[in-house]
Amino acid sequence: QVQLVESGGGLVQAGGSLRLSCAASGRTFSSTAMGWFRQAPGKEREFVAAIGWSGGTTGYADSVKGRFTISRDNAKNTVYLQMNSLKPEDTAVYYCAANSRAYYGGSSTTGYDYWGQGTQVTVSS
Repeated sequence: QVQLVESGGGLVQAGGSLRLSCAASGRTFSSTAMGWFRQAPGKEREFVAAIGWSGGTTGYADSVKGRFTISRDNAKNTVYLQMNSLKPEDTAVYYCAANSRAYYGGSSTTGYDYWGQGTQVTVSS
């Protein structure tokens, strides 16, 4: 079983930056693929970014490429999402997710076994 604790959400102006963190426990972190998803009111949960066990494999949604960066620090059992050049359309609840069965989780919600509670990111215009 994997437990995920998210932090770093908040209110920021358009063009600003935030860094989200997700601390994992309950399993060897270096053997857990991680991802970030987001969900806006009235919309389905959508893929944002993913990273494999070693950090050598990453993937991003087209809407965030060039602006967001996913990374991990296995010594700290933590995955990060650095968000730059934020836009109002980035406003959503952001969720950390873990896949304990594969080296890379991919872009589908069905590829992940565990989810955090979510953290609100609000970007004002």
